Amino acid sequence: MKKLILSLYILIFPIFWGLLSASTIDATVHSEKIVLGSGCFWGAEKGYESLPGVIDAVSGYADGKDVKASYREISKLKNKFNDNNHAEVVEVTYNKNLISTEALLMHFFESHDPTQVNRQGNDIGTQYRSTILYSTAQQKKVIDEVLQTFQGLLSAAGYGPIATSVKPLKKFYKAEKYHQDYIAKNPNGYCPDHSTGVRFIRKETAPNLDNAKLLLGKQIIVIEAEGYCPYCEKFRVEVIKDYFGDIPLTFRLASQLDGLAIKSPTWATPTILFLEDGKEAFGFQGYLSPKEFYQALGYFKLGDTEAYKVAFQKGTDARFCKEYEIFKNTPDGVFVDKLSGAPLFDTKDRFNSSTGWLSFTAPVDGAVYTKPDNSYGMRRTEIRSVTSDIHLGHVFSDGPNGMPRYCINATVLEFKPRDDSS
Repeated sequence: MKKLILSLYILIFPIFWGLLSASTIDATVHSEKIVLGSGCFWGAEKGYESLPGVIDAVSGYADGKDVKASYREISKLKNKFNDNNHAEVVEVTYNKNLISTEALLMHFFESHDPTQVNRQGNDIGTQYRSTILYSTAQQKKVIDEVLQTFQGLLSAAGYGPIATSVKPLKKFYKAEKYHQDYIAKNPNGYCPDHSTGVRFIRKETAPNLDNAKLLLGKQIIVIEAEGYCPYCEKFRVEVIKDYFGDIPLTFRLASQLDGLAIKSPTWATPTILFLEDGKEAFGFQGYLSPKEFYQALGYFKLGDTEAYKVAFQKGTDARFCKEYEIFKNTPDGVFVDKLSGAPLFDTKDRFNSSTGWLSFTAPVDGAVYTKPDNSYGMRRTEIRSVTSDIHLGHVFSDGPNGMPRYCINATVLEFKPRDDSS
């Protein structure tokens, strides 16, 4: 299902919710799992949960056989030095848009003593062994590189060889409920620090982008991936290339959202966010088709207005409405789609039909398309925008000198004087 995060006001639009929540997410997913054992899982779980980009950390058991995966069983004296015993581990789910596998492993190695065998300090036994259980080949490659680097740092500090076992993950067993978030629930609980004090040399991070302009008014942000993202490219080609609307659209990485109040998860790309004064109104994970994007933009820009009803519910302006009165005598220029900003009609094709609706003899080439409209017992030809697919009006055959009459609703248009329309 599309991950849809909505502000309260959007809940008044159940049709909109149904259209999008029924879709399947098309996105490049950047969340992964890795299982890490570094002694007692209470403190380790707390440490991972504190890292920006970690989605979840769950205490549990793994890497054993012929031993029941429960705290009671793995702690029995007969299993204390049983090589088949399960290890206390933490299953870490992380957003690679915000924290890399490398950074996560750096925390792992720095937060315990990986040179100790089947122990961490006074916690002695195979359940406390240092272990990494990977879920992808790419993780294994990064593990080998980070382990080799840390071994060099440990050796220089006088420590022996790293004893951490590295294996593919076969099965993870979630620990009992009372073990989950133990330190959060018991702040003074058992949480020894067995780290060596040896630290990796961190690379300099790129400076944060200035998001000051994104704190003002309505904004659209598209979160993309650092690497290749096919659905990001598809969204750019099929949607963004035709967007010329007046609500600014900005591209960002998930790590470049400082100062903004974002509620949507950022582990899938693209993620499309609609913000007002720096706060997310609603957002979508995954690719949106042009129709979906413009319906979302329609709610964001138009709200519960007549313009929205015309655009998306095939409504009709009142005759001689205020927008008609404004637009009927504009200077030379172009009328554009209120959402996409694409040119639709030119003043050189406008004429006064005395009907109370804007009338044109022709649209801009390629700007609109037609479809039959047999609603209300009538046979008409509907006009819709090619870019946003919003309803614009109808075309009739009673224009001047035998030409068509495009009868267009003014509420779904904006006007640009000729000098500003290019």
